[in-house]
Amino acid sequence: MAEILVLYYSRGGSVARLARQIARGIGEVPGMSARLRTVPPVAAVTQTSAPPVPDDGAPYVEISDLAECDGIVLGSPTRFGNMAAPVKHFLDGLGAEWVNGTLAGKPAAVFTSTASMHGGQESTLLSMQIPLLHHGCLIVGIPFTEPALSHTTTGGTPYGASHVAGAQDDPQPSDDEAHLARVLGRRVADIAKRLAQ
Repeated sequence: MAEILVLYYSRGGSVARLARQIARGIGEVPGMSARLRTVPPVAAVTQTSAPPVPDDGAPYVEISDLAECDGIVLGSPTRFGNMAAPVKHFLDGLGAEWVNGTLAGKPAAVFTSTASMHGGQESTLLSMQIPLLHHGCLIVGIPFTEPALSHTTTGGTPYGASHVAGAQDDPQPSDDEAHLARVLGRRVADIAKRLAQ
């Protein structure tokens, strides 16, 4: 069975919940499954290392995950209109994979969560696409042929799946957000399956 890497960083749980919806969408494509992984947090004190296994949730990503999977869906909370530092730190360490073309030709998509409706979702999604393009990925978005994209009053963009947590930091995606995340997962899995044929 072919796998799509769903790689994310999540602090409040919103991005992790979107990741699980994306994984559900991937699993809806026959012969495809999701491999959920997370990136470790970064510490201001460099002598402190993260534990080898997270306390809960998905295991930490390993470089071999990138080579073994047929596509990647990358998620991060929004930090001032950009991806969170742990995601950027992980991407910055992929020089050898860039040189070797580990991700070249693989479909890729992105997802995010913000506290407010205008909290920088689209700029964060675009910022995550840039390194994926440098790696030679084929960027997958959500087309407006998907009706939920036109009527959602919460998250969801053509650039990728998203969630608006709101002032109360609610990690639960709305029905539209969850639906659009599953659509994105299905699209990446379907394209990866077609490319493998």
